[in-house]
Amino acid sequence: MSLREEQRSAASPARRWTLVAVALLGLALVVAPFTFGMFTKGPEGATMMSAFRPFMHAPTLDGYQADLRQIDAGVQQTDGSVNAFLSGGAPDTAAFDAFFPDFASFDHQWPAIDAKMTNLMSQVQGNLGNYQAIAALPSFNLFAWFFVIPGALLALLALGALAFPAWRRGARGALVVVGVGLVVAPIAFQMFSRAPDGTRMMTTFRTMETTQNVEQIQSYFGTMAEGQGAIRLDVVPALERRGLSAAQVATQFPAVATLDANWVHILNDMTPMIGAMSDNVANYQAMRSLPPMTLFPWFFVIPGALVAGLALAAGSGRRRESEAASVPFDAVLEPITVPPLSVREGV
Repeated sequence: MSLREEQRSAASPARRWTLVAVALLGLALVVAPFTFGMFTKGPEGATMMSAFRPFMHAPTLDGYQADLRQIDAGVQQTDGSVNAFLSGGAPDTAAFDAFFPDFASFDHQWPAIDAKMTNLMSQVQGNLGNYQAIAALPSFNLFAWFFVIPGALLALLALGALAFPAWRRGARGALVVVGVGLVVAPIAFQMFSRAPDGTRMMTTFRTMETTQNVEQIQSYFGTMAEGQGAIRLDVVPALERRGLSAAQVATQFPAVATLDANWVHILNDMTPMIGAMSDNVANYQAMRSLPPMTLFPWFFVIPGALVAGLALAAGSGRRRESEAASVPFDAVLEPITVPPLSVREGV
């Protein structure tokens, strides 16, 4: 066997196994979304992100906190100065509760409601930046395809090069490009910083986005509506029966008047957000069942680096083979000894 044939026979199996490894990596990328259920869970995540978008703005979240402060101020003023005015001196809680039982029922529940709702809004507001980081990523509707498309390209290129050796040089170049693209994509989309933000938001929402929690919050709105109704239909008329006009009630008890005037606005503010939380419990659970978002950049970088490295290694093997094949003709021949002229002539 010639030197060129020996070099070729040693290099070809190595190149073939390199292409086989690339094809397997490509197929792994194609299979991953099916394994994780991304084709269904990704769109569910996109639906959740879209549903929360109208509420995830600093002015809107500040408004929710202001709404809760208005309710609390109205309740505190009713318990204090309104109670004292109607009692004719110091507040008489027992008598006041007996005279306004609907308000008393709400009043006794309000501290727990206020603490729960304020904590909820604080958690949502604290994750505004995390939400915005996730929203800045490509849509979750496309997420599965970011695995399938490059994976299919890698598998087709590698298998094509195995089937048609003449394509190998061009296929190796294309494989390097796809591999580098996989490495660069998470950097271009800032996934290394945004994905941990997403993980933090998903962790925070774990106790919020549950059926039990959402149903409890929805029940609070019924309780708050009863309390506001008691203020409007019972407490304010009692003040007016004591001789105060509507203007005097607003002047003397501004927090009560403000709550009464703004209640419909408060209800219209908060109800859609709680509705969005209720509607997206299943969508959140679907997203939560995916691998942690901090891992996703590495699902692209590691295969991309391996593919680019394998393709470049195969190219190096090809160059070594070419160098071996280009050895000068006279360097591979056995030296020929020519006897001196005197010997040939019999001298």
